[in-house]
Amino acid sequence: MFSGGEGPWADDPRADGWWGDEPPFHMPVFVLTHHARETATMQGGTTFTFVTDGIEAALEQARAAAGDKDVAIGGGANVAQQYLEAGLVDELQIHVAPVLLGDGERLFENLGTAPPELEATRVIESPAATHLSYRVVK
Repeated sequence: MFSGGEGPWADDPRADGWWGDEPPFHMPVFVLTHHARETATMQGGTTFTFVTDGIEAALEQARAAAGDKDVAIGGGANVAQQYLEAGLVDELQIHVAPVLLGDGERLFENLGTAPPELEATRVIESPAATHLSYRVVK
């Protein structure tokens, strides 16, 4: 959601984010990272807060910022796996586009001994992508 880098910010070629000066979010974004840094305030109302103390801390901060609104979790497969394994996901929205970007990671791997049960709630097909929604059965 911010740079896509994997190391310290000083070594990241996109240390200021890949969205430019005005990211499309227009709300607080909480970035899971191992590398601390100050909050980045961007044009259009987006703030990036960098969270180094885990998924629960990031979710707690996001819920506080959201008030009575929903919290969306974005990012790669590893982030989704962490939240799914912890039982902190109510709904999954997956957007599948027929574009190969490399090897990637499998979304439904590394979910522990009791992977979540998913119930399909919506499928929207188009020539460019298929949009899938699932409810996580609790």
